[in-house]
Amino acid sequence: MPAASTLTNGLLGGEGRLTVRKAWIVAGVAISSALAFVMLLVVGVYLVAGNLVNGVGGGAKSLAKGSVPAAYAALVQKWGNLCPAISPALLAAQLYQESGFNPRAQSHAAAQGIAQFIPGTWASHGIDGDGDGDRDVWDPKDAIPSAASYDCELASYVKKVGGNATENMLAAYNAGAYAVIKYGGVPPYSETRNYVKRITTLSESFAAPVGRVDPSEQAAAAIEYAQKKLGTPYLWGGTGTAEQGGRFDCSGLTQAAYETVGIKLPRVANDQYNAGPHPSRDELLPGDLVFFSDDLTNSRAIRHVGIYVGGGYMIDAPRTGAVIRFDPIDTPDYFGATRVTEDGAKALPTTV
Repeated sequence: MPAASTLTNGLLGGEGRLTVRKAWIVAGVAISSALAFVMLLVVGVYLVAGNLVNGVGGGAKSLAKGSVPAAYAALVQKWGNLCPAISPALLAAQLYQESGFNPRAQSHAAAQGIAQFIPGTWASHGIDGDGDGDRDVWDPKDAIPSAASYDCELASYVKKVGGNATENMLAAYNAGAYAVIKYGGVPPYSETRNYVKRITTLSESFAAPVGRVDPSEQAAAAIEYAQKKLGTPYLWGGTGTAEQGGRFDCSGLTQAAYETVGIKLPRVANDQYNAGPHPSRDELLPGDLVFFSDDLTNSRAIRHVGIYVGGGYMIDAPRTGAVIRFDPIDTPDYFGATRVTEDGAKALPTTV
């Protein structure tokens, strides 16, 4: 990745300056003022990012707004506090990883429901979460409580093992409690260690931040890429290939922008939402992804994404018949934002 100074100079001089200037002349005086603010903020991203070392604070117990579909949010919030080894965000991350919150999901290995229990495990560990007299793996009111109960049962098996109780629980989920006890913690299996890291990282995108959300070091380069595409006609399904004439749809543009700095985002907007923690509206920084939906209670219903550039504006590919352009973000369908992280993107499942 180029040095910060190289990226910043690219934004402020040469071809980048001409591209931006042309766009803002067309957009008018009001947006010109916003762009000047954008440039100051983009430079600030690097100045701040170079000095901050701590990420989102630990111990978050509340879910980020809309990160879990409204039909399941109360269940996840309640059962995610069943024992100290889990949290609502961690339980949400597991459900998202397993099924994408699809209560009818079924895998080739016969795993079933929103929590993807295999029949043998369900027979031993499924509980009647809603007290209606049955244990139904296809009913989230049973399956979500059962997932939390199973996590806590695993945590109890390895509670005497030293180290991080949550990581030990996740390792037991993946490799079995015996392996965790044998090795005195997360066993040295690459699959298990990757699973532990993936779920703990993914949980950050479901937790309401309890402190500062640090800026992304890759933000300026992502913005620079998007700026060079201003005026490009929209193409539904477009990812910028030569065969498509270098055209994009909304998530194709954001995916391509972050790919220039080595971050591989999912193809669709609602999965891109889970690529990092979620700053509030007044904490937005250039480079954050901003999302829009007709259902503000469900991140799975997100239908549009853009790249925030400061001053209340984003660069986005809005719709058929339009071009990549600057648009305001403060609209009734504004859902929220994500500060993309490399680890967050890597943690996302590829099958939801």
